[in-house]
Amino acid sequence: MGILVVGLILFLGVHSVRIVAEGWRGAVIARIGERPWKLAYTVAAIAGFVLIVWGYGLARQQPVVLWVPPVWTRHLAALLTVPAFVMLAAAYGPANAIRARLKHPMLLGTKTWALAHLLANGNVADVLLFGGFLAWAVLCFRSARRRDALAGRTLPSGTVGGTIAAVVVGLAAWAGFAFWAHGAWIGVRPFG
Repeated sequence: MGILVVGLILFLGVHSVRIVAEGWRGAVIARIGERPWKLAYTVAAIAGFVLIVWGYGLARQQPVVLWVPPVWTRHLAALLTVPAFVMLAAAYGPANAIRARLKHPMLLGTKTWALAHLLANGNVADVLLFGGFLAWAVLCFRSARRRDALAGRTLPSGTVGGTIAAVVVGLAAWAGFAFWAHGAWIGVRPFG
């Protein structure tokens, strides 16, 4: 469990710098440059991610059960992950109405994904992993919205084509993950 916790602290900590230390971040970038900052950030994030995957895998071998969720929560989780994938696609695709409306769809998608998994899983490792990501996404969303308001930022309304592309790519990614990758990579088949 310790490896999972260290991984979460490292990964979410790196991704929380703008939440808790925006001024420090700016000063470091000004001092060392943007490329070295991005390199250090990337190395720390990848190391944290590797530790999360390894630690979660180890924790699943000897699960500590807090509660046993009802079977219907698995169905709800599968349903909730559909918009999570669409929001993720909207965050990184061409200009679209989803991103224009939600402002930070990746963070909202992360919150939805984490909540879905918290509902369907009741082990300590699940609570640490998905609860950690949910708490981070809530705090990061608040911080990002505050930065947007201070900067007076708005996003363009997006195009119909961009919106359709986000939905199609999100649904395809969800289907690929739900019907194949989740089982192959994580060992849990949501539909089987």
